[in-house]
Amino acid sequence: MTTLRQSLREESASAPLSSVRQQRKFRPELQGLRALAAGLVVVYHVWLGRVSGGVDVFFFVSGFLITGQLFRASVRGRIEFRPFWGRMFKRLFPAALTVIAASMVAALVWLPEHRWLQTAKEIVASALYYENWELAASSADYFAQHNSASIMQHFWSLSIQGQFYLVWPLLIGALMLLVRPFGWSMRATLLTALSLLFAGSLAYSVWLTEVNQPLAYFHSGTRVWEFALGGLLALTIDRVVLPRWLAIVAGWLGVVGLASCGLVLQVGTMFPGYVALWPMVSALLVLLAGATGSRVGADRFLSSRPLIYLGNISYSLYLWHWPVLLFYLLVRGRSEVGLVGGAGVIGLSLVLSVVTYHFVENPVRDSKIGVTTRWGAYRFAVLVLVPVIAGAVVWQNVSIQRASFEFRADDPKHPGAQVLATGKSTYDPRHSVVPPFGALPGQWASYQPGECRENPVEDEAVVRECRVSPPDGVVPERRIVVAGDSHVWQLSSALIPIAREEGWELTVLHRAGCPLTATETAPITAECVEWNRQTLAKIIELRPDAVVTMATRNVRVGLTERTPEGYVRQWQKLDEAGIPVVGVRDNPRFDFDPSACVQTQGLDAEQCARPRRELYDEVAPYAAMPGVPANTSFVDLSDYFCTETTCPPVIGNVLVYMDDNHVTSTYMQTLSPIMKRELAVALGWDDLPQPAPR
Repeated sequence: MTTLRQSLREESASAPLSSVRQQRKFRPELQGLRALAAGLVVVYHVWLGRVSGGVDVFFFVSGFLITGQLFRASVRGRIEFRPFWGRMFKRLFPAALTVIAASMVAALVWLPEHRWLQTAKEIVASALYYENWELAASSADYFAQHNSASIMQHFWSLSIQGQFYLVWPLLIGALMLLVRPFGWSMRATLLTALSLLFAGSLAYSVWLTEVNQPLAYFHSGTRVWEFALGGLLALTIDRVVLPRWLAIVAGWLGVVGLASCGLVLQVGTMFPGYVALWPMVSALLVLLAGATGSRVGADRFLSSRPLIYLGNISYSLYLWHWPVLLFYLLVRGRSEVGLVGGAGVIGLSLVLSVVTYHFVENPVRDSKIGVTTRWGAYRFAVLVLVPVIAGAVVWQNVSIQRASFEFRADDPKHPGAQVLATGKSTYDPRHSVVPPFGALPGQWASYQPGECRENPVEDEAVVRECRVSPPDGVVPERRIVVAGDSHVWQLSSALIPIAREEGWELTVLHRAGCPLTATETAPITAECVEWNRQTLAKIIELRPDAVVTMATRNVRVGLTERTPEGYVRQWQKLDEAGIPVVGVRDNPRFDFDPSACVQTQGLDAEQCARPRRELYDEVAPYAAMPGVPANTSFVDLSDYFCTETTCPPVIGNVLVYMDDNHVTSTYMQTLSPIMKRELAVALGWDDLPQPAPR
């Protein structure tokens, strides 16, 4: 059964027809509010590179409209689920799937291949309305956080709205069943339920935003209160009458509050906790003000024909603006659009929105689909959804196949770092490069099953402990500990082959974003301070033959490389424990993705490299650092990331970088023989056999 029927005598008596009509009346200021929210989202994204809070208004408005619609249906005694969801399919799918299909085609033409697989996954997630959960998973995965902005990223909010459209009718339908045997008031019951949802979700939102803001931002549970607040207003708005002067003031306060929210607050890093009440209250004030009938009222501005029309196309505008913006940046090779470029992006988005609204949205919405046949809208949804998902799945499989490759450390066609000792060119056009571009996102250090465990922590950071050991019963020749952040984790790809070959026990202690340091102030977080305390204690307990960690950081254009004082203090503590330390000089960091650059510009393109003199000083910063203890020696790998003049993205036909600052596991493996030699020199281990030159 798709219909719930019941007679609510007390509601029918207390809700006269005139009241119902008043609730159903068209609110032009609401369309203007939608237009303002959509316009702010677009302008903030395109020109300001910030988040505006406009999406939260979309949630609030959806809660207001859908709750009001379902409540009125409950007063009449029936909620028709099948037609409700059928209308939803006709309203949402045509424009959304049009944009998704167009974006997929554009991605095949312009998107770098290493982003194909993730984009194909997100296309499926967006089409099936769980993109927010896909992004939530990525937000909790440090190794996915370096993905460039996804062309489907803006579907996170549409996914939450789609989930709301599915769950909300079921909630109100369940409440109808609940009130039937008790004769309760549907309005009072719904008000109570929404109040509880509002309070519970807001409390959860505040807590999770404090603990793990990136996850909270995309979590459906942290946004329920915004829909609930809209629903509470829908149930009470016709019982609140403001004096005309107060309505005028409230309307303009709401408009100004909404417009200024993204300027005053860092929405992208502070929402959706209690600060999200700012745009919510602003939208509430606009709707409470209603139609003032005044020439100076905000409703006169919001009800103007241009804003009402912009409100009509706001859905399509939201859909189009993000992929248009990202593809503009990709094609032009820029990180910002500028004033003229931004105007072009917005102009093209508006044109596409108008075309989509008039030739895609309206024809389907006004059609007889789902009207003449009971399940017509559902068949239509399947008909348009299946080809998009099928195309994305095929694309995923093709991406996986293109990313597969085999690499041997002794492959003469791909010598990697070792080519720098031969004087040969860093790129030989006769041979391919490895890893394939599609394999770049997975180019982190890999271990055998059972060698690693992830330690759960409250802030959902990646905390790993890995151990490579000789076979059972074999005493390790040496015990090495590697400790620090992702740059230490990538370094382990060069150390694992040495450990397996020499019979070492290699222990890797890693926490994302946390170098091995004694610093306890910003930018080091409280979680990193605690991790360092525990890690230092564990190292001292293990008493390894050596600790390998980073000696410098922030190697960028402008000679910004430095050795933090906190690093030195941590080395001093290890010196007091009698444990040798090897500090490794860091690799370059770029303001662009070198591997993405060579995909579009060519494998030996000069614009994808940077002059060595702009990144590395001739003397490493630790050489002049006071207080370096006698237990500490250093390995300088700068000669294996750069030639004498440049730091290229391809060395020995191996892609060096997987993003703007992390080195591929494949390149690190070519550094393994070099690292073995450098460790032997640094630690005075003369018994280490040295590899023959290649």
